[in-house]
Amino acid sequence: MDVVSLQSYRAALRIRGVPSSLLLMFVVRLPMTAAGLTMTLHVVSELGMGYGAAGLVGAVTTGGTALGAPLLGRFFDRYGLRPVIAVCAIASTVYWLTASHLPYVALLCTALPAGLLAIPAGPVGKQILAALVPERQRRSVFSLDTVSVELSFMIGPALGIGIATAFSGTVALSAIGICFGVGGLLLWLMNPPIRNSDEIGAGELYRPRLRQWVNRSLIATWLTAFGALFVLIGTELSALAVLRASGNVELTGVVIAVICLASLIGGLVYGAASRTPSQRTLMFLLAALLIPVAVLDEPWWLLAIALIPSNLVCAPTLAATSEAVSRLAPPQVRGTAMGLQDSSVRLGLAVGNPAIGLVIDHGSASWGFAASGLVGVVIAGVAMLLVGFSTTSKPAAPRESKQRTRAPR
Repeated sequence: MDVVSLQSYRAALRIRGVPSSLLLMFVVRLPMTAAGLTMTLHVVSELGMGYGAAGLVGAVTTGGTALGAPLLGRFFDRYGLRPVIAVCAIASTVYWLTASHLPYVALLCTALPAGLLAIPAGPVGKQILAALVPERQRRSVFSLDTVSVELSFMIGPALGIGIATAFSGTVALSAIGICFGVGGLLLWLMNPPIRNSDEIGAGELYRPRLRQWVNRSLIATWLTAFGALFVLIGTELSALAVLRASGNVELTGVVIAVICLASLIGGLVYGAASRTPSQRTLMFLLAALLIPVAVLDEPWWLLAIALIPSNLVCAPTLAATSEAVSRLAPPQVRGTAMGLQDSSVRLGLAVGNPAIGLVIDHGSASWGFAASGLVGVVIAGVAMLLVGFSTTSKPAAPRESKQRTRAPR
């Protein structure tokens, strides 16, 4: 990456609605970042099941979200923000308030509908920012959004595990449910735009069919998002297992904070750079740099340091996929496209959670790092084959865009 300047961030943050939208989505995402590891700890510690069983609950939940995201995105395109958010917020609140009182089988059965109706914070946040920001400034604003995600990951899992260890899993899961309700209510009340007025006008005239806008570049982007989240959930799960095996589970939040800080720094550099590696190159680095961690997992502080190189390209990889989808998908179907990207992300979580959990159960915790990295390298290679082996991403187009106005909700 070269020619790094903070001017791009200052320009993006001057756009009306961008700072408040970034803050809002941070609040909405916070309970989501706490949910995964908190549920894993609940299943392993309080229900007495293995990591594979805990991963299965996560897989069913995220699988439901993957199935529901394109459908919810289509509803956003057709009906707007408020009706969809109201339903999702109520469903998410009820599920997480009752989850800790359910036996394992019931928990597994309710995980799918809970995932289907989970608040789609990722797609909604990206739609809001794409509506507010011209295309030439989206790299910076999507990088800021990814930095916001990293901040929520620094706070959410540590807070969830801290509450679970200090009080109980019941208290932690109930707190997540309350936060889902509060975040959904705030999003409903603020009701930010998900398309600008020009895009709404175009959408009323013509809505392209799926085969008219889905191409190899978009498929490669979705595959890259899938691979990135497979690697990331494998990283989290392996780190938790290593720390639990060594009796340092209470330090999980510290390790996660370190790797999130590394990702945050990488995201800031990426968003301010005029020329960057391609999303597929970033994905390859994310995976390849994780493999050596398998032999650098003890003591806990060495593990945290060893995870830094891989996570420096975490936020850039995710920001690059969001930027690509916003550029490649027509605005009339942006909700559907972002929903499909979220499906790719969720499928990465759904597949990676039990897969790496089984590796840990039948091997060792450190093997999870190597397995996650190796699978990620293969996925990055397939994505490169789809679109060619370009290693750099061109700067955002410098063309002028039309004046943006706040849109009806």
